[in-house]
Amino acid sequence: MSALAKLKLVNSKRSRTVSPIVYRRNKLVAKITEQIELATAQKDGRLYAPKKLKTVTNADTGERRTIETTKRVKEWFWTADNGKINFSVRYGSKVIELAKGKNAVEVANTDELIGTLALIKEAVTTGELDEAINTASDKLRSGFNK
Repeated sequence: MSALAKLKLVNSKRSRTVSPIVYRRNKLVAKITEQIELATAQKDGRLYAPKKLKTVTNADTGERRTIETTKRVKEWFWTADNGKINFSVRYGSKVIELAKGKNAVEVANTDELIGTLALIKEAVTTGELDEAINTASDKLRSGFNK
């Protein structure tokens, strides 16, 4: 028996474009993953410093080169006056409204924060927040049109 006979072969074509809804979901899921990693690092007492590649141009020679720098990750969570942790989900600079008139979630501790972020990540993946993401995206885009 050949190796190819063990595989399920199909005729398929790769799509070159991704729908805007899926693109926005993936973008938000990546940011939520960063927040989970940031909260986990803070809980463990270590520094979370992801790296990114940046292209810089030498002013004297005009030579372009790529360097690795630390990516800045802003926290979406903060400690409220009552001692509990609150967090809001952001799409770009806009806060997403999770329910009518509600833009933040309150949790008791960091462990619950990590679990709740994972739950919101799952909700974004399944498309439960598509309408809110679309609204935030439209608001964000309107700021660039002057």
